[in-house]
Amino acid sequence: MKQTENRQRLLLLIVVLLTGNFAMTDAQVTFKASAPASVVEGEQFRLSYVLNREGRDLRLPDISGFDLLFGPSTSTSFSQRTINGKTTSESSVTYTYILMAKKAGTFTIPAASITVDGSNYASNPLTIKVLPPDETSPEAPGADSNQTEERASSGSGTATVSARDAFIRAIVSRDNIYEQEGFTVTFRLYTTLNVVNFGKIKFPEFEGFMVEEVDVAVNQQLQMERYNGRNYFTADLRKTLLFPQRSGEMTIPAGSLEMVFSVPSGRKVSSFFGPQEVMVDVKKAMNTNPLTVNVKPLPPNKPASYSNAVGTFSLRPAISATETKANEAITLKLEISGTGNLKLISNPEVAFPGNFEVYDPAVDNSFNVTTNGLTGIRTIEYMAIPRYEGDYTIPPVEFSYFDLNTNSYKILTTPEYHLRIAKGDPGSTAASNYVNRQDVKVEQDIRFLKTGEPTYHSRSNFFAGSLHYWLWYIIPLLLLIIYYLFNRKQARENANVALMRNRKANKMAIRRLKTAEKFLKEHNKERFYDEVLRALWGYFSDKLSIPLAELSKNNIESELSGHGISDELAARFIHILNSCEFARYAPAESNAEMDQLYHDTVAAIGEMENRLKKKHSL
Repeated sequence: MKQTENRQRLLLLIVVLLTGNFAMTDAQVTFKASAPASVVEGEQFRLSYVLNREGRDLRLPDISGFDLLFGPSTSTSFSQRTINGKTTSESSVTYTYILMAKKAGTFTIPAASITVDGSNYASNPLTIKVLPPDETSPEAPGADSNQTEERASSGSGTATVSARDAFIRAIVSRDNIYEQEGFTVTFRLYTTLNVVNFGKIKFPEFEGFMVEEVDVAVNQQLQMERYNGRNYFTADLRKTLLFPQRSGEMTIPAGSLEMVFSVPSGRKVSSFFGPQEVMVDVKKAMNTNPLTVNVKPLPPNKPASYSNAVGTFSLRPAISATETKANEAITLKLEISGTGNLKLISNPEVAFPGNFEVYDPAVDNSFNVTTNGLTGIRTIEYMAIPRYEGDYTIPPVEFSYFDLNTNSYKILTTPEYHLRIAKGDPGSTAASNYVNRQDVKVEQDIRFLKTGEPTYHSRSNFFAGSLHYWLWYIIPLLLLIIYYLFNRKQARENANVALMRNRKANKMAIRRLKTAEKFLKEHNKERFYDEVLRALWGYFSDKLSIPLAELSKNNIESELSGHGISDELAARFIHILNSCEFARYAPAESNAEMDQLYHDTVAAIGEMENRLKKKHSL
């Protein structure tokens, strides 16, 4: 009886395992079709179907536009792996057909079907572009006359690579664009030969553009493309996203590239399989074609809140709290999302109340480089601290941009925020530390005898009422008064925030410039210019007692003039600000230019400090 029960349990376990295995196998059945994306009319190509299980009754769809020359030929592959004691095996069956395209055009091969364990499975459909055959031309028309023909002699034959056999084109996505509008430049190789190796590569410089590289696959599959009546294998060598920084006609100069091709030498040798063509390697120097793009200026009458943005964007605001206490931070977050020149957008201006302490906004960028521009989100966080209780209002924040879909300016606004600030907790003063001391009395039973000449004091001279007696009272009293007066003065100065920031402006600027010097030595161009700008804007805000939110180049010039600073020194500061803002997104500058800009900034701040000291001393 027990043996019968054990057999039933074992049989049930085997059934469960087999059922689970079949279910897992059914879930993993794949049936995939593959073929070249483009072929040439009259040439043969392979259509393959790969199945990872044993199947039967393979049914092809109606293949119009192609002749079926052969098939199917069947091949089977099997692999087995053991990982951590667990063995897994995989097998696949490949069904191959030989087809030939009958005419040029674009054709779709519908899904094929096959039966696996009583269930039908369908493959993916395929779209194939059929190119017409090459146009025969003894003179090879259309070849660039500037391209030279490379030769490599080998015995009695001569191998050549003509300009029509291999060349490189620079292709722009658009050649009539607006200022700050993104477009792509693709450097594409066209060849009818086998590529052996790459030589010296020198792509052109993009002067006057902000440059972003588009990722190109390293091991990309060659595609067929028809150009000037001939079919070529093509591959994209480099794809770059450009943003023009000025209007007018802008030229992208030619680049150069050396490649080594395997070409027939013109002679044959005898082998076991019959006469074989001898191939030789030929190095060919190729130049890209120069390009000219027409950059249109943006329309006039820009909104006052225009933020240098070109593209398509949306704005999503958020505030941390509308009811809080004094001396507690409030954060206003703006998320600008869309596609365009996101990296060049200026931060929108937020008009915080005057008695709010405003800090530099924190910017976080999350971009993806696409052929239409930078796509992603730019998050800007403004932090401010209210110092006094009351009801305040933050007016709507405007973000305006040039919309490429409508060729017009669009303005996005945030809602108006009403803030209720309650009285904050009083600041706790640091308590003084007191140490209780006890007098220690030492009693000695035996006193040592004093030797030497004794000192005698007159009995009529008393310490009380003497000069030393009164000095012991007067000197501590004077020190206490001096300490009290100094402490009062220090407290008044600490309460004057503007005065303290004015005094520490030079130290803060020097500290930030030292950080910029570190980035200069590390050749970190973007961080260097950001830190120099932070040093200058922070120095002017502290020195001129102007909040950063209200600071601009115009009121810097007027305030410097009001402080007795010469127009020449003010112009130097404005020149440094303009150079930093442009150089952050311009092509890489030399270290000498960055070093010169750093020394100019240090010299300008030092000269301003000297002039202000002379003015105060008069």
